[in-house]
Amino acid sequence: QVQPVESGGGLVQTGGSLTLSCVVSGSIFRYTAMGWYRQFPGKQREMVATITSDGNLERSRNYADSVKGRFTISRDNAKNTVWLRMNSLKPEDSAVYYCNTAPYSNRQFTWGQGTQVTVSS
Repeated sequence: QVQPVESGGGLVQTGGSLTLSCVVSGSIFRYTAMGWYRQFPGKQREMVATITSDGNLERSRNYADSVKGRFTISRDNAKNTVWLRMNSLKPEDSAVYYCNTAPYSNRQFTWGQGTQVTVSS
């Protein structure tokens, strides 16, 4: 089983920034489109951003409307890592953030523990 490991969450003030990291073991990572998701209490996970397997071109990335212009997804296949840079954070961004394969991928990894992001007003 492949299980991503997320890190980098924390408590930040409104307008602040955080960078989340996700490490995926194994060579399969470089062939897999990835995504960041978040889950609010009592709600289903929602997609935040996705990136294609080879993709650090802008057109290879996709964002939820609520985070466009504020969040940036990137990856380094040599490090088996995908990041989510979050700027101009708002209290409504407070959630548990997870990474996994992109919704359009033909595979899904085991969900990890996620990392909590809390934005204070």
